[in-house]
Amino acid sequence: MTADKDAGHFSRLHEVFTFHLGVAVTLSWLTSLYAATYAPWVRNIRPLIDPSYAGQAESTWSFLFAFPVVLSVAWVMSFSGREILRHVKMLKNQKVEFGIAAAVAFALFYLSIDRAVAALLIAS
Repeated sequence: MTADKDAGHFSRLHEVFTFHLGVAVTLSWLTSLYAATYAPWVRNIRPLIDPSYAGQAESTWSFLFAFPVVLSVAWVMSFSGREILRHVKMLKNQKVEFGIAAAVAFALFYLSIDRAVAALLIAS
């Protein structure tokens, strides 16, 4: 009885997490694609955003689309690897595991949107 209850609890949490991650992936891609239509396509976009930056070069493509790609891979892995994730437990409380995963996904989503907005700001 507890195995069925745990499986049902996991299924609800996984369904909510996967849905919201899918929404974040979609919004991330839409924002990055919109920014890509206005952003300057250069080999090194970092100095345009921050003139004092003297680090490694980063192209417009990688600047805008790295985080949406990572989010997409995470969403596909979460969606297709449901049974694997159900059997792998790192913590005793599944709510905490999903909370940590949601926090990481939100941080990646935020960085993706932040980069798209930065590219839009230099375009205007």
